[in-house]
Amino acid sequence: MKHIFKQKVFYSDTDAYGVVWHGAYLRWLEMGRVLWCEAQGQNLSGLKNQDIVLPVVNLNVKYKASAKLDDEIIIETWIEKYNSLSVTFKQLIKSKETNKTYIEALVDVVAINNNGKLYRKMPQVLSEIFERALKCPVLV
Repeated sequence: MKHIFKQKVFYSDTDAYGVVWHGAYLRWLEMGRVLWCEAQGQNLSGLKNQDIVLPVVNLNVKYKASAKLDDEIIIETWIEKYNSLSVTFKQLIKSKETNKTYIEALVDVVAINNNGKLYRKMPQVLSEIFERALKCPVLV
């Protein structure tokens, strides 16, 4: 399942040249993953209450072009692959106006408990969501 949301580039997202600072993209990628999970009925606070935390363990970002102040961007998020230990989100950040891709990212996430111990198998509440998402490419 793909989740899409729009975001305006604000002054605080840019550097002295009015170009989006590279770290701002990471914040939008995080927002995309959080909103994707919420669209599946799971929020991070609820998961934490179930002794599940989802840290990023690998982040591969390709910067293809720069967004600028006042641009409207689109953040797309979906599951690229899933195994019993980790899930890989594929994310794109694009121009709303031209559809030009600014960022392509692959983000690997695992599940740990609140004490930092790795789950050797993804908790069932998440595995069911990730497996369903791979089978159903519907927009959320």
